[in-house]
Amino acid sequence: MSWKETFSWPRYGRWGLVLLLTAGAVQNGAATAGGQYGTVRTAAAVLCGAMLPVRRLPWFLAPAAATAATGVWGWPMLPLLLIALFDLSARRRTAVAAGCSIAVLAANTVAPSAVSLWRPQQYGASLFLLLAIVGGLWMGNRRRLVKALGTEVEHLRVERELREEGARVAERARIAAEMHDVLAHRLSLIALHTGVLATRTDTLPAAVTERLSLLRAASTEALTDLRDILGALHDPRTDTDIPPAPVLRDVRELVEQARAAGQQVDLHTTGRAEQAPAAHRLALYRLVQEGLTNARKHAAGAPVTIRVDYGPPATVVEVTNTPGTPAAHAAPSGYGLVGLRERVRALGGHLNAGPHGAGSWRLAARIPHPAHTEQNGQRP
Repeated sequence: MSWKETFSWPRYGRWGLVLLLTAGAVQNGAATAGGQYGTVRTAAAVLCGAMLPVRRLPWFLAPAAATAATGVWGWPMLPLLLIALFDLSARRRTAVAAGCSIAVLAANTVAPSAVSLWRPQQYGASLFLLLAIVGGLWMGNRRRLVKALGTEVEHLRVERELREEGARVAERARIAAEMHDVLAHRLSLIALHTGVLATRTDTLPAAVTERLSLLRAASTEALTDLRDILGALHDPRTDTDIPPAPVLRDVRELVEQARAAGQQVDLHTTGRAEQAPAAHRLALYRLVQEGLTNARKHAAGAPVTIRVDYGPPATVVEVTNTPGTPAAHAAPSGYGLVGLRERVRALGGHLNAGPHGAGSWRLAARIPHPAHTEQNGQRP
């Protein structure tokens, strides 16, 4: 525990209040004893004041001492008793606090009139005792409520972090599955064409045939290794949550499906899809899919505008929808944007999602092309 936690300002304030009330008790006790400070009541006041701030003592010592001192010497010791009753009530020991109050009032019925709690107002001291108990109850309940709320907030924070991390892991698994489909398709084509060429041994030199055989074997082994690695990473529990990989499907398919479902979608594209890397096209498909889904859920009937730029130098997508009516019985928002942000970040880009003026919503991402892709795209 740090120094600041051990000596906090509330604790300083409590020590200062107890010190002030103890000095007042000593002064008032001396005034009722003819100005004499070296008396038993002065020692009792100092002892009670010293025990009140100490937390390590048994809980009943300070209230018992304050009750006994107030019962014998009356109102000069009353402020110290009020602190003790406040602490008892704050710790849910209201019955003990009420018993101490009754005992003090009963003892003061036979106390000298100069220090009796029944003088000069008959029920004035009773009101102070009652206020101390009620104030302690309120403060104790407030502390417990604040602590419970803090614990609940911490649990929610941890749960949110776990959900976000789960969404990121699921998105990484989805990316791996998608890239497997893309690479498997291309490796299969390489193996197929090299196999066809390798069969034409009568028209090709022996060295070329040998090289083609090695290339076919290498592509087949690479495909097998790729499947083994992704199979080891595969988690069957996520099958129900992760939709099938799009395998480089075009965003126009999504737009046509949305229009067929009654959604108003306006698509603007710049460049050709082949100009963007495969990973960018997969991310682009997911981004448009998420934007259209969110528009259907939270702005039903609102027109959606999609702008796509395949680049180079970057793949850019923007999905904007105007205000609309939330769909009835819409499922609560999940962590789709968390996964998409993880996907875009892994590709070196950035994703922005949020209000875009006049109640509209905008989802935009920019993913820069790799340097070698830009150079190849700029070649004549």
